[in-house]
This record gives sequence, structure tokens and C-alpha cells, in this order.
Amino acid sequence: MKKWRLIIDVEKCVDCNNCFLACKDEHVENDWPDYTRPQPRHGHRWINIMRTERGQYPLVDVAYRPTTCMHCDDAPCIRAAKGSITKRPDGIVIIDPVKAAGQQELVKACPYQAIWWNQEQAAPQKCTLCAHLLDQGWKKPRCVQACPTGALRAEFVEDAEMSRLCQTEKLEVLQPEANTRPGVYYKNLYRFNKCFIGGSVAMKREDVVDCAEGASVTLLKGQEKLAEAVTDNFGDFKFDGLTANSGNYTVQVQLPGFPEAEVAVELTLSKNVGTILLA
Repeated sequence: MKKWRLIIDVEKCVDCNNCFLACKDEHVENDWPDYTRPQPRHGHRWINIMRTERGQYPLVDVAYRPTTCMHCDDAPCIRAAKGSITKRPDGIVIIDPVKAAGQQELVKACPYQAIWWNQEQAAPQKCTLCAHLLDQGWKKPRCVQACPTGALRAEFVEDAEMSRLCQTEKLEVLQPEANTRPGVYYKNLYRFNKCFIGGSVAMKREDVVDCAEGASVTLLKGQEKLAEAVTDNFGDFKFDGLTANSGNYTVQVQLPGFPEAEVAVELTLSKNVGTILLA
């Protein structure tokens, strides 16, 4: 059976908040019976843009991760809801606004902090993936429709097709250790939850220092070669997708006509090793 899935590309998100505003436009002061009550104007972020900054000046990397209800196949909120939260055959998880009234404890049942408490309605609320619109024949929810960069994408596919997309596009889920089997997948998630080692290579000939374009840079951990890169026209290089607090690495630089250079790096968080000068 086909299910709705949301695919989010972290690399394409620019924090414009069009998705957030579209969600507000659709739900603030609008009551969708059997789906959800009106969303409060302030406080709730049914699609929440999380932000992270990596590295050190001048090599700084900023990434944004839109985060919403994961519409899990094995949702903890459903187990805690006493029948007030259900998962539809098309994969969308819905909180019944009548049955869930008064159940503020459901806010803590979600490991992704995607459920919000509406004090005025005395009920928990969250993203519905605009199920009321999809049921009318819409091909995408409002957040996807409003995204100008293509960072958000809705797919209505079978499980087998979703598995193929995960493999071909290297998609991941948040908090896989929670074993909730989310229906929201991320592309380029390393930009948010991994670290990098980067820097620049310069060369000195006589009294002139210039960017070293085309230098070969190798990243090693112990004797194991992890990755190779070639510096760009600014002499810059970057190795991404590394795990925080993963220990000691070695950066080796080679450029014809210059002695090999080597820098030791202890990785806690993303690290800018600065300029490696070949002389």
C-alpha cells in the first residue's frame, strides 16, 4: 500500500521559513474537524527549523534542519494515547482533537519534540501533513508547496520504492536508535549532525605566498586512509561526515615541487586547521 513520505534535503534548506509561514497560514484561525483544531498564532512550530554552526572563522559552515512530526510506523505517541492518536493506512499520524482533549502528557511521548500543547483548546497538536488537503486531491502539503529551493519533497509510494529511494539518495532518519520507523527521511543530514576537518594550503616561492591550487590532501586515522581531496583555486579543502569526539586524525598534503606537509588533528567538534604552508 502506498504511504505519504516526506523527504528533507538539509543542504537545500536556507532557513527562509516559508514552510513555517505556510503552516501558520493553513492552520491559524482555521478549524479542520476530524483533523485538528486551530493552531495558536504564537508558540507552536509544527515545522521547526533547527540550526547549527560548524567550524571556526574563517571556515564556518551553517546548516538548517526542518523538523516536524515523523509520522512513525511504530509511534510512541500512539502507544501512550489511549486510542486518541491513530496512524492512517496512507501513513499519516493524526491526533483526534476530541479524544485527546486534556492529555497534556502526550507532549512528552514524542522523542522528536513534535507535539505541542494548545492551552486554549486543552489538547495536544502537531503536523497533520495537511491531510485535509491531501484527502481533497492535493499532491503535496502546504510546506512542500511553499518551499522555494526544493528542500522539502512529498512522495506517495510503496515501501519497496521508498527503500530504493533511501539507497539511491542515501536517505537517513532522525534518531534511528529510537526504533520508531519514521516516515520522514533526510538527505545530506551529515551537514547537521556530523563534523568536518578543513583548512587551506598555501605555497611560498621566494618571498611570494600564494594559494596552492591542485594540492593533494589525504585524511588518515592511524594508518588507515579515509579520504582524499584536491584543493580548489583558493587552496581550500574539506573532509566532511566525521563523527564528533572520534579521536586523532592526520592530514597529509602533497604538491609537486614542495616537501610533504603533515598536520595532526584531535577531533572533538568540526575543526579548521588553518593554513598549511608549503615552503
